Amino acid sequence: MAAQDVATAMQRAEAVFRRRPEMGLHEDSAVSARWEGGTRITASNANGTQISSDMPCELGGTGDRVTPGWLFRAGLACCSATTIAMTAAAQGVDLTTLEVQVGSRSDSRALLGMREANGEPVCAVPTDYEVRVRIAADGVSGDALRALVDEGLRRSPMQHAVKTAIQMRLRVDIDTH
Repeated sequence: MAAQDVATAMQRAEAVFRRRPEMGLHEDSAVSARWEGGTRITASNANGTQISSDMPCELGGTGDRVTPGWLFRAGLACCSATTIAMTAAAQGVDLTTLEVQVGSRSDSRALLGMREANGEPVCAVPTDYEVRVRIAADGVSGDALRALVDEGLRRSPMQHAVKTAIQMRLRVDIDTH
């Protein structure tokens, strides 16, 4: 879809949401993750899309699939790139390059339930997140592109989820056999 088509679609949606703000709030499509044995998990969307994850050999997996942490970083990178591209389209900027790379550091000891020397559990939260954006557009200054990136990231739901540590509800259903 061309940038102008994206901008037009966004303008239509914005017009609807201005008239009926409640239309903007919706349930996101749920992901269902099913254990396939070992550390292999297959996630499914209601539309039939599936993706499998597994852990590296060192942690009991086969190492032939991406890890759940990689999927999280991929979601963060894709969401960021999407909102930057949408922002560019809304501003009439024709991008020639847009790449987003997300990296982080994790402590695998947390996966094993290990504790620090002081007895505290090792923190399972990935740290040192870095989002690196490579962007270009003919005739647009570096400052304008930086502002566009900042605005795009401000609009990213996944960026906000990481920054604000969204609340999670847990519901456990126990099957009896």
